Amino acid sequence: MRAMTLLRPGTPLVMEERALQAPGPNDLRLRVLACGVCRTDLHVVDGELPHPASPVVPGHEIVGTVEAIGAAVRGFSLGQRVGVPWLGKTCGCCSYCVGNRENLCDDPLFTGYTRDGGYATHVVADASFCFALPESEDPAAQAPLLCAGLIGWRSLKMTGDARAIGIYGFGAAAHIIAQVAQAQGRRIYAFVRPGDGAAHDFALSLGAVWAGGSDERPPELLDAAIIFAPVGGLVPLALAAVRKGGVVVCGGIHMSDIPSFPYSLLWEERKIVSIANLTRADAREFLALSRQIGIETHVVRYPLAEANRALSDLREGRLQGAAVLIP
Repeated sequence: MRAMTLLRPGTPLVMEERALQAPGPNDLRLRVLACGVCRTDLHVVDGELPHPASPVVPGHEIVGTVEAIGAAVRGFSLGQRVGVPWLGKTCGCCSYCVGNRENLCDDPLFTGYTRDGGYATHVVADASFCFALPESEDPAAQAPLLCAGLIGWRSLKMTGDARAIGIYGFGAAAHIIAQVAQAQGRRIYAFVRPGDGAAHDFALSLGAVWAGGSDERPPELLDAAIIFAPVGGLVPLALAAVRKGGVVVCGGIHMSDIPSFPYSLLWEERKIVSIANLTRADAREFLALSRQIGIETHVVRYPLAEANRALSDLREGRLQGAAVLIP
């Protein structure tokens, strides 16, 4: 098998030839059909997340076909198409796991961070954290659903019954969850990097009722805002844009420091909440909903060997939609 491997954070990925790994008793080995390139991968590669496995193969938006099945696994068949998300394994016994909050598990494994992921021709994953996918769809189009979609869905749920929702950072997650919000009859206000005309037009093409720079005020006060961009300075701006009782949802795993701001921005029962990981229940809900709605993902395909170029394009804001690696 071939894998694009991170040998040390802050350095480019290198192509390696590896022996195929046999699945453990609870695992599946998959032949990778597509793997999305997520901003979290960028945080891992750039050394912004602590204590990654070393070396590690990034990638946690994996679509693959089952090639080998562990002895204890039930419910999967050879040749079946499945998806593998960020949450790769949980302990199952901490207070969070037994309290239906496995996204906060005290001893988890994360795909492409603390266990090898999908920037490769093959991957081994815990079968309990794999999800059946329709085989009639384009695997590259399915890949972003497995993190951008799932984290977007968990973020959207945190907004409650908000009708007017601002989205800061209109990338992979935003372009998926905007479609969900509109299907639910909500209004999306898109905040993009000032001067980024392509992102502005992309948001409007997906049905946003307004698009403007992240430093602008929307034409009405918002019920909620979701921040996908990893920029702490957006938190005070989002608080200023939401009405009394509104919520600002921070949807990323990493964000630069939030600057100080006057208490008046938080007063009147505004709230700031963060999203951590996902649960398998989130995945089941969202994957079913995505089929029901007919979500269309906008993807840019890259060969596996060009993973570094895909990461660079994401880092520099040259993408509309999501990057996907095709082994």
